[in-house]
Amino acid sequence: MDPSIEIIGAILFAVALIHTFSTKFFAQLAHLQPRHAGLWHLLGEVEVVFGFWAFILIATLFVLSGKDAALGYLDDRDFTEPMFVFVIMVIAGSRPILQAVLALVGAAARLMPFPKTLAVYFLCLSAVPILGSFITEPAAMTLAAMLLRDAYFSNHLSTRLQYATLGVLFVNISIGGTFTNFAAPPVLMVAAKWEWDTAFMIVNFGWKAAIAVLINATTITWLFRRELMAQVRIETSRASAQTVPPAVTTVHLLFLLGVVVFSHYPVVFMGLFLFFLGFTEAYQRHQDRLILREGLLVAFFLAGLVTLGAMQKWWLQPALSGVDDTVLFFLAVALTAITDNAALTYLGSLVEGLTLESKYALVAGAVTGGGLTVIANAPNPAGFSILKGNFRDGTISPLGLLVAALAPTCVAIFAFQAL
Repeated sequence: MDPSIEIIGAILFAVALIHTFSTKFFAQLAHLQPRHAGLWHLLGEVEVVFGFWAFILIATLFVLSGKDAALGYLDDRDFTEPMFVFVIMVIAGSRPILQAVLALVGAAARLMPFPKTLAVYFLCLSAVPILGSFITEPAAMTLAAMLLRDAYFSNHLSTRLQYATLGVLFVNISIGGTFTNFAAPPVLMVAAKWEWDTAFMIVNFGWKAAIAVLINATTITWLFRRELMAQVRIETSRASAQTVPPAVTTVHLLFLLGVVVFSHYPVVFMGLFLFFLGFTEAYQRHQDRLILREGLLVAFFLAGLVTLGAMQKWWLQPALSGVDDTVLFFLAVALTAITDNAALTYLGSLVEGLTLESKYALVAGAVTGGGLTVIANAPNPAGFSILKGNFRDGTISPLGLLVAALAPTCVAIFAFQAL
């Protein structure tokens, strides 16, 4: 790749990052310039940001290097993850799956020695993120975000509680998928090359992550217990409004399982998804609106991140080389916030001669920082898209998310560094 193109790619990536933190500015422009309000509202959507600047990158590459270079660059990119996140979001967000998960959460909540409102909230922020180790993090994020939206966020939570919940959710999802070697994107990127199996993940990552997840969920539930207890009954949420026949739920779960098993094979999981769409049409009375728009926006965001992120190898890889393990851990936490933890670990896997301790530091740092920003972890845009409508002005402040995620991130730092 021409160094000048790589520099342009880095500049556009930085501009996209700044744009991510400036979406409210475009929302204000929509009010000041109503003639172009549609354009400003579009640029004010966080999910559009990276896709938009990726388009600018490809257009620039087309002008400077020609059509073949631009198309060749796109052909070399792997867009499996954006497609998978789109499919898993839509299936996991369907009424039968939501109802089944809510029933399990409700049953577990009844066994806990405190009010159901607190118990369900605690489980959404603890059990569901850990479940992500088995159904993948994007699926867990979709389920947790939709359950929290329907049972809590729709009941006018304070802004403080909304952001605190979002911060804990994003951090716990990022670290909660580390019990297995296939569920968390940053782990998946290195597991095969470094020969990390599920047993290795449990021994070195999983139990530490579980402790951090439980501390974070317990702390926020206790701190906001009074406000949470003021909410309406959970049973009135949309997910439990109509009973779905067990046979329909079983079919949906089989579709979910099939997509997870074949998550690396787009030709298979996209085929399953098309079959799923046909099934939902046949049994429409047991469905709510599928979150196709939200899923497509998230896929567009992630595809843009893949396109722009590939241009960052020239400076990211040297930054990860030749540093102390502790420094590498904190460097990974910081870089994850401004890149993507899967891209970060992938680039780290290309560095030759890393010790086991360095590999641990890189991956632990990447999952620890995965809740700090919307771009830090692949499932984050899904949660962002699902929950943003319940925030003031229908938007989530990236700075507010960063601040809210700092405390749970510190808990994760302690777990992975001190335990």
